Amino acid sequence: MRFSTKLAAAILFAVCLQVAVPAHAQFIRTPHTFETSAGPVTITPIYHASTLLQANGKNIYLDPYTLGNFDGLPPADLILISHTHADHMDPGAIALVSKPGTQIWAPAVVIQTVTTAKLISNGETKQWNGWSIEAMPAYNIKNGDRHKKGVDNAYILTYGGQRFYFSADTESIPEMRALKNIDAAFVCMNYRTMPPEEAADAVKAFHPKYVIPYHYKGSDTGVFQKALQGTGIDVLMLNYYPEPADQKY
Repeated sequence: MRFSTKLAAAILFAVCLQVAVPAHAQFIRTPHTFETSAGPVTITPIYHASTLLQANGKNIYLDPYTLGNFDGLPPADLILISHTHADHMDPGAIALVSKPGTQIWAPAVVIQTVTTAKLISNGETKQWNGWSIEAMPAYNIKNGDRHKKGVDNAYILTYGGQRFYFSADTESIPEMRALKNIDAAFVCMNYRTMPPEEAADAVKAFHPKYVIPYHYKGSDTGVFQKALQGTGIDVLMLNYYPEPADQKY
């Protein structure tokens, strides 16, 4: 009985400590490393659509967002911005991860605000430090006013023969369904883009080796996973939402 009392007190003390610790201090990142012919690519989820890619000593950030925790992460060599919505184009986060010499690439609509960015448009491919970076369409069909065709960028980043697709905010558009030879696809799903069922149907169409849900807050990723069972597509779950469930975005 004396042992149980001590154990209960210890548990209560630990719980109190956990409550007292800020959310960022409890943050555990779950990076994933992909092997390529040019060396490893490590991909770290940050928050929502914010993602860090690292290869050969270079750091690429996609859509950095200040609701994420950037503690301990390196400054950017390159920043890719998909579109102007505040959870993707965040000047504060861009400044936070930038250093002298950081490059920013973005569609024309972003450059109106982030004037230091260089233009990369739908269908354009650029080379950068061993990476091939292609800007792809990302848009809504059912709600075309939210993300208009020809305005925003999705991205395909290729390194060492491995192709990584980041959908940005989009529905199941023909350009996504027609993708070829994607090794890892980061696919959005929520009320601003498409539900998990539609996202799974799109993924089945272009059949990447791996698919990673991102930009999925408020969606049941279990539905997405279940819809892809038996397809031969491996679903990887990275933690894009370490903060409390009511966090704004």
